[in-house]
Amino acid sequence: MSLRTQLTEILPPLLPSNPSEAIKGTELIRLARLQLNGAYSDASLRYHFSIMSCDPASPIAKVEKGQGYYRRSAPVPALTGAQELLSLSQGRLDDLSADHEAVDLALERLRKFRAVVTRYYEVNGRFPYTFRQAFAQGAPLGNLWKYPEVVLVDWETGDAPDEELALDPTMLSLKQRLGLPPFRLQAARLRIHPSLASFREDFFQALSSSMWAQGSELIYAAPVQDEALADGLRRLNAIFGVGVISFGLDAAALDDLPRAANILNAHPRETEALMDRLKIDRIAAPHTRQHIDWQALDGLRRESDEVHQLIGWLNGCISKGRAEAFREEA
Repeated sequence: MSLRTQLTEILPPLLPSNPSEAIKGTELIRLARLQLNGAYSDASLRYHFSIMSCDPASPIAKVEKGQGYYRRSAPVPALTGAQELLSLSQGRLDDLSADHEAVDLALERLRKFRAVVTRYYEVNGRFPYTFRQAFAQGAPLGNLWKYPEVVLVDWETGDAPDEELALDPTMLSLKQRLGLPPFRLQAARLRIHPSLASFREDFFQALSSSMWAQGSELIYAAPVQDEALADGLRRLNAIFGVGVISFGLDAAALDDLPRAANILNAHPRETEALMDRLKIDRIAAPHTRQHIDWQALDGLRRESDEVHQLIGWLNGCISKGRAEAFREEA
């Protein structure tokens, strides 16, 4: 039996499931030797640990920041990718289709995370616009590649960010004459759980759904703790420019949060307490483009009422001379 085969069988019981309790390589070597058949050097074992930690099918993962190894959890294919898309035609949801409690719990986490993202960017002077209809039950699966969950708007012709932001008419006029938008649009894809098995799909969905915008962001709820996963995301970012950020909220932390409606309507002190729970980790910074692809955006507008509404909201802010947070019509 090869060394790798032996390690695949031996390592799972030896590895902690929590990355914060990662075991150092020296100790893992000591424990593995007790069960290994054959005389292998420390260098050989360390080499195999390193190689296996980059393989999503192996049980061992290396922590992203710090030292040590932990047990890689099995991929969670069901609802790590979908927002509210519960059509039975989505094969990856078959495992949960009969478990209504699991579906409800997963959707509740998604809604909470979306609310947290909205409040976080509002507090930091940005203006989020959330897509909902594009991911409603029965929506085409292709929408996952076509629309972002959130568009983040940064107004560049105003003063101090707040609930409302006065727009400088002189700068508005100048940018109009130069053919430049008075704002920057960044499309964001939200995901709950980062996984070495699915991060490429997450990344390229974020890229595909943002081709018309000036930048793109992949936003994870849970921390990116696997070193191989973080390296893979950074390599893709270097080529394609999609930013990657984690809010540091694992499943238990999401379950501990109030309901989404309460997050969105929280008082300032409650919002401050909520922000203190976040552990923001910038994995890779987004690359930005100077111009919006207006032709592509107009094409989406003709297909989607939500895109039409987005453009109407932006146009309304310009007409009023102030940037306002988006509020859905009652």
